[in-house]
Formats: sequence, structure tokens, C-alpha cells
Amino acid sequence: MTYVKAEDREPFESLLKRFKKKVQADRVLSEARRRRFFEKPSVIRKRKKAAKRRKSRKQSAKDRKAQF
Repeated sequence: MTYVKAEDREPFESLLKRFKKKVQADRVLSEARRRRFFEKPSVIRKRKKAAKRRKSRKQSAKDRKAQF
């Protein structure tokens, strides 16, 4: 549970701003969006495998660029 304590005489806008920043840092909203719909385990594996492939391609392109 994400929460922020209000300082003495702190305006609501700054409190809300701190709360939003903390929620974003804790990745609460992205987790909620991800869990919005059920994903079959096979789909999860496929998505992770594709992400790995993208990451490795990106890294190898970076390495090739560094060689020249």
C-alpha cells in the first residue's frame, strides 16, 4: 500500500504530486494494467521469450557498433 504523510500546512497539490510520483516509482499502475486481464501461461512465456530476443538483438547491434 502506497501512502504519503502530509507535512504541516502542505498544500494538497504538492501532496498529490508526491503521491503520484511514489505510485509511479512503486509501479502500482503498471502492475494493475498488466493484471487487468487473465493471460494464459503460454502467452506469458511467449511474451517473455520475445522480450529476451529483442533485448539480445539490441545488445548484439550495440556490440557490433562498438567494434567499428
